Amino acid sequence: MADPARMTAAARDQLVAEIAALEGEGRREVAARIKVAREWGDLKENAEYHAAKEDAAMLELKIERRRRQLRSAEIVEAASGTDGAGMGSKVTYTDETSGREVTHTLVAAMEARPSDGLISIESPVGRTLAGAAPGDRRTLETPQGERPLTIVAVEHSS
Repeated sequence: MADPARMTAAARDQLVAEIAALEGEGRREVAARIKVAREWGDLKENAEYHAAKEDAAMLELKIERRRRQLRSAEIVEAASGTDGAGMGSKVTYTDETSGREVTHTLVAAMEARPSDGLISIESPVGRTLAGAAPGDRRTLETPQGERPLTIVAVEHSS
């Protein structure tokens, strides 16, 4: 069995909605493309038909992957004010190597968008920050070596 996909109830709800959209509108759109391409004649040499069939197969694979995520979902509560940093926490820390102050929000892997400051709690940085409290010093292991981090603040989502 696959490792559990840790996520909040909100992330699970988002995944359920995505699956419904793929199974509904997604399948209808691909079916319509196949129908139109089929009307264009000889299927052996109909590139549009073959492309639409390939897209249908890719859509089914995507749906199956999302379903697998949902089946293996482990629902976790967002961290509360008494816990260290956890799912949903906004963590500000100073990277002692560069001197930069950085803020990340810890989220489930499926919600991660590093460019928006949302990092997976299962990523190397996320694992380093999990459980941290203001004033803690943590060490982030990177391919270039260790980077000491000092936790400045931890805000919990309400």
